[in-house]
Amino acid sequence: MTYHIGLFQAPDEPAVPTHQRVHVELEVIVVRALALLLAQLATAPIVSETVETGEHRFVDLETFECRDITRSTVLQRVCYDPAQKALIVAVGGAYDRYCGVTADTVERLLGAPSMGRFFNQTIKRDVAAGRYVCGSAKAL
Repeated sequence: MTYHIGLFQAPDEPAVPTHQRVHVELEVIVVRALALLLAQLATAPIVSETVETGEHRFVDLETFECRDITRSTVLQRVCYDPAQKALIVAVGGAYDRYCGVTADTVERLLGAPSMGRFFNQTIKRDVAAGRYVCGSAKAL
């Protein structure tokens, strides 16, 4: 069975090839879908990220400035909140929290030629002699 293109066109419209009509209809569908997706994204609530530290404590990173680290084989991510002097570090895929860390120490960590070596020699719990241990009374 064949259909004549003229059957599907209004009398005052010029004849448009079928493939062009299909192309235009697909464009309209894609544009509507994108508009709907953008509307949903715009109305979605913005939720800050939360991580679980080695002490099985959840920390909201809303007040932290986080950086993904690509030049270290030890550190994957560093998050710092200067107001609380709190440092969250991802090592081996696990997050650890350090308290009382000065902004200068974080700057030296981020600028060190070997971030892993600086972290392991200066900040890591094993070598810092409890200097950056977070007390249970401290809240983040």
